[in-house]
Amino acid sequence: MDDETNIQFPRHRRSEQENPDKFLKIRNILNIIFMIGAIAGMILYFTSGHTIGIIIIMSSMVFKIAECCLRFFR
Repeated sequence: MDDETNIQFPRHRRSEQENPDKFLKIRNILNIIFMIGAIAGMILYFTSGHTIGIIIIMSSMVFKIAECCLRFFR
């Protein structure tokens, strides 16, 4: 049985070359700043004053929020 119908299924995944993420480098830098700030804030939270650690952690969260906004706007 030779079926000569030519059925093509639609592609569901986008290729990486089709839609490159133009904010990838910026997002990676913002993530690195966030991770360094969160680790430094945790160290300062447990070793010195709690207030200083909380301020550093919350200020590093600003970078994470900016990264999330870039992720949604692509």
